[in-house]
Amino acid sequence: MPRPLWSGSISFGLVHVPVRMFSAVREHKLHFHLVHEKDSSPIGYQKVCKAEGKPVPDDEVVKAFEHRRGEYVFMNDEDFENAQVEGYKSIDVTDFVPAEEIDPIFFAKTYYLGPGNGAEKVYSLLVQALEDTELVAITKFVMRERQHLGALRVRDGVLTLEQLYFADEIQPIDEIKPTKQRIGKEELAMARQIVESGTTAWKPERYKDTYQAELKAAIEAKRKGKAVHRAADVDKGGEVVDLMQALRASVQQAKRKPSRSSRSRAKSPRRTRAARS
Repeated sequence: MPRPLWSGSISFGLVHVPVRMFSAVREHKLHFHLVHEKDSSPIGYQKVCKAEGKPVPDDEVVKAFEHRRGEYVFMNDEDFENAQVEGYKSIDVTDFVPAEEIDPIFFAKTYYLGPGNGAEKVYSLLVQALEDTELVAITKFVMRERQHLGALRVRDGVLTLEQLYFADEIQPIDEIKPTKQRIGKEELAMARQIVESGTTAWKPERYKDTYQAELKAAIEAKRKGKAVHRAADVDKGGEVVDLMQALRASVQQAKRKPSRSSRSRAKSPRRTRAARS
């Protein structure tokens, strides 16, 4: 079993559900090191005092908040713990809302919550209640020295905590929204035809990280002393000059291949709500 990132309890009403938090994703990233090209020695970093120009030992480094320019308030671990008394080890449920009402832009990170020791029954009770009502629980919790907003939902019988952004963390879109444009009926009809021809069921396993695979291949080729050749860039230009011509060509291209939606319906019959649950 993976190591828990956090442990505490979910509090809803007067009910407490002991849980342990785990990361829900494992990103496949290649990790690179900085080395001295001359002798392949690793590059190291030091914490240097800008005033003295000398390295500073870790036990002399403290966290500080600059409340005025050049004036700092030093903080220690006890100060942070005292500020986290409320919600420090608790995921507090504040509301229950329909999942479809949460704009995906608010989702930041996903965690799994497993039951604590001896908490399987009360954990299962909360899982069943959320499944039956088809609601998600909006929560607040403290982790890594700050309070977070969260959405508690069920995924395959397991509680999942979606860390959410607060409303004031979402950037406004007024300055990047395009100006009002007149869209012709024929243009819209062809655009919709292109979209509908590519409609299919969501199957995440269909999508692969091709960049990581190509990068690994390039690393292996260089390790074996082979030259790595890059494909020539194709300049697609900026603004489409003839929009109608591009739309017609796209529609013709879509007609030459079967609709993904029709293939999906042919392969799998429609599932009922009872089957999905």
